[in-house]
Amino acid sequence: MTLALVSASEIPVASASPFLKWAGGKRQLLPQIRRFYPPTFNEYAEPFLGSGAVFFDLASRGLLDGKRVLLMDSNPDLIACYAAVRDRVDQVVEHLRRLEEGHRSGGSRFYYGVRDERFNPIRRSLARERAGGSADDVELAAMMIYLNRTCFNGLFRLNARGDFNTPAGRYANPTICDEANLRNVSSALRVPGVELRLGDFSDIADLTAPGAFVYFDPPYAPISRTANFTSYTATGFSNGQQQQLRDLVITLAERGSSVLLSNSVAPLTTRLYETSRKARRAGLRAHRVPARRAINCDGSSRGTVHEYLVSNVDPAEVDRR
Repeated sequence: MTLALVSASEIPVASASPFLKWAGGKRQLLPQIRRFYPPTFNEYAEPFLGSGAVFFDLASRGLLDGKRVLLMDSNPDLIACYAAVRDRVDQVVEHLRRLEEGHRSGGSRFYYGVRDERFNPIRRSLARERAGGSADDVELAAMMIYLNRTCFNGLFRLNARGDFNTPAGRYANPTICDEANLRNVSSALRVPGVELRLGDFSDIADLTAPGAFVYFDPPYAPISRTANFTSYTATGFSNGQQQQLRDLVITLAERGSSVLLSNSVAPLTTRLYETSRKARRAGLRAHRVPARRAINCDGSSRGTVHEYLVSNVDPAEVDRR
């Protein structure tokens, strides 16, 4: 099933919006995604947090008021960054201002100095201390935001050693320290009931109850050999994990949760969701929606593509509300 493109201009201004760019970020796809928000749910979970666009949209619309919210990701850098913004936004802003000044005067040379001489070494030194957090995580969070705002296409990519290795982007005047939004984000994350957790998506069945709304935005299954952006952690995301995720989505749907999943229109995801009898028996339907993507090594391949939104929520019922 193919759904028509909905204008991104319909997206309302939110009190808090994503502060990180992320490969496959869902901000421009929100008008389509909203069609799968269930009319009722008792808690919300997002196991692949990324930029958090859906969380911020739900929060801005008041749909999470009084509900438990679980925001989770397997990327420790990402969760530590969110936690630092939540708990110590003043210090994050202070560090970001200094990084912004350095970038204005040093450009790409300053970028590579931060990436290679500060960010990656500190990440390695904190690898064993992350469970309890540390003061250095504030500086690390600021550097992650800075690098994210100034690297090539905002792509968080790790090499086999686990080092961040994305090159500098070419931006004339990038927004580095958006203090007002960072403070709004901090407030949104400090709302009672909102929980940040470092963990694997496979844990979500044990962490939620029937009646939950769970949104999955995993690293996309590659549609070609050159379109494989799964290295947000050093271990990547395999075809076997895509299969494991599909089985988890079916389990949640069968026990009465509302589920929504984004993924590429790749042969693997077509087999797992659109043509799978097991998925259809669980009430899941794969809807093809147009999306605009900017992250591609081949500039000619950027633009409007189709993606899957897989859900057991009927968008026709939502549209009639």
